[in-house]
Amino acid sequence: MTTHKWRDTIGAFINVEASGTGGLDVVCQSGPGSWPSSVYAQSALYPMANSAAQDVFPIVPGDTDYRMFANDYGNIPGLDMIFLLGGYFYHTSYDTVERLVPGSIQARGENLFSLIKAFTNSSKLQNAFERESLVAATNESDDERAVFFDYLSWFLIFYSRRQAVILHGIPVAIYLFMPLVSRLANFGLCCWIATFYDFIKGMLLHAIGIILAALLPVIFAILRLFFSGHSMNWFAHPFLAFMMFVPCSLVGLLIPRIVWRCFPLSQDASVLKSSKEELAGEARFWGAFGFYALFTLAYLVAGLSGAFLTFSLSVFMLPAWICFCLSLKPFGHQSLRSIACYVVPLIPALTYTVYFSGFLAQFLIEKMGMMGSLAPPHGYFIPDIVVAATVGIITGCCVGPLIPVIGHWLSRSAIMQSLLHLSVLAMAISSQFFPYSIDAPKRVVFQHTILTADAGHIMDSSYEFSVVDSNSLFFVFKHAPEVAKELQIGSELSFETANLSRQENWRALFPVSFLFSRSLKFPAKSDDIMTQYKYFPHLSSYKPQKVSDRGSRTLYLELSLGSLKEVWVAVLNITGPLSSWSLANNVLPVPETANGGPPSYMCRLSGASHENWTFWLEVKL
Repeated sequence: MTTHKWRDTIGAFINVEASGTGGLDVVCQSGPGSWPSSVYAQSALYPMANSAAQDVFPIVPGDTDYRMFANDYGNIPGLDMIFLLGGYFYHTSYDTVERLVPGSIQARGENLFSLIKAFTNSSKLQNAFERESLVAATNESDDERAVFFDYLSWFLIFYSRRQAVILHGIPVAIYLFMPLVSRLANFGLCCWIATFYDFIKGMLLHAIGIILAALLPVIFAILRLFFSGHSMNWFAHPFLAFMMFVPCSLVGLLIPRIVWRCFPLSQDASVLKSSKEELAGEARFWGAFGFYALFTLAYLVAGLSGAFLTFSLSVFMLPAWICFCLSLKPFGHQSLRSIACYVVPLIPALTYTVYFSGFLAQFLIEKMGMMGSLAPPHGYFIPDIVVAATVGIITGCCVGPLIPVIGHWLSRSAIMQSLLHLSVLAMAISSQFFPYSIDAPKRVVFQHTILTADAGHIMDSSYEFSVVDSNSLFFVFKHAPEVAKELQIGSELSFETANLSRQENWRALFPVSFLFSRSLKFPAKSDDIMTQYKYFPHLSSYKPQKVSDRGSRTLYLELSLGSLKEVWVAVLNITGPLSSWSLANNVLPVPETANGGPPSYMCRLSGASHENWTFWLEVKL
């Protein structure tokens, strides 16, 4: 990226990635600026893009080449397109052509062909010199991140951040002015304050319901794990997650309706000449509307570019409420026709919410198999807690807009008891399912570690195993006895008596090494290693060190690959107080520490080299 002759001639790029075998080919990162996503919105034949993905991508333990081109080195406008589904087989020998999702490659190819033509014909396509000249001439840079999302892959909705400030602010303005507008016939400061106070209480009750919709599944998930022999039963069978957590999530969503069955009104129904039922229904609706409206605006103010889900809900709730109010006079509050008049206008928004939520849940469940093995005892519960909370939140989003109108139907004791019974039954049934299958295998990481001194002496040789989910290695040995037999493992083995592998031994896989905990180490023979490799990789000094007047010392080192002709990946782990080095354009990375030790600086290397690699380190004295 820094030395190639084409570096300054590139006007745009498309990074094609995959974290699975197909499915949605989602644009999950776009930039710098809004131009790349605008081109995609205008030209994609099968639009699959989501600006919210760019909000969460930095916290996902993964990386793509998009960062190199657009952020760290190139500052080149581009798109990051990724197959997100089918992650069970990602980076495994099972990731074969036969497992490709039919139609995925065709859709990606047609999108890419159309995108390349659109980028080529765009008047904004500029090389590095033209981009810098434009910024210098206008003294402005397009750093805005637009808001965009596809609707069922039929079409893409795109608007700039400036437009988002206006659009996302309109529902909040409606929420704030609605107490005044709805009480014009009985205008008065006390009446307006009482109405607004009721709307606030309705919003708080709806927020409590959403929180409980996420919290109750988490409690049920934790309780189930106390009686189950393993976690992640839903991993190979995603439908189990919905069976277990949707019913109890609905219970949590309805708890405020049960506790406050008689809404604590601040308004005087006799003065307004309305029934308490009508005023309570109005307060509950505008409270839910205000919750989605304020969440949408807060998300945008935080500098993020998602919240289109809650924005679409608040937009479609308005015509739904108008239709419901118009139907009250001919049909009444308790009529199914009135409820239908409310639900039908919400169908487009609810359809998208179910589409987005289902995709999110499936993606998350697949990724739980490679999100890391956290330290016990909490690590055992984390995957189930994350999935339970996610299912609870998306249930709240899908059903929440309906609660103000149908909540009094769903909160009946018979329905609540049935939902709780369904949750308990589903958890009992799910405990009988094995977490993994041929189509959803468990990942076990294995490496042969050879500790050497100089170029030809082996100090230690061992096999090291680790897992990347919450079911430990003892779960593997229990259900794969042939592995335990090969390693000569007895039933008395425990983490207290076993040889634990140090995390530093996994640094060749950095930064993936941070996903491992409580890895096990077993002795391995080293007799035949010297017959394959005469010399091992080693470091040596090729030039005398130099001490500067600034109080630093410069070391000149040479890395020899020994008998290795090529390395797939190598990591130089340099521990100590460095002030500079010759690697990575003389830029030191953020230091890593292990168990409170001194800082370590990591540099990844790969490829073939017939010559030794030389570099220097500047050390603080």
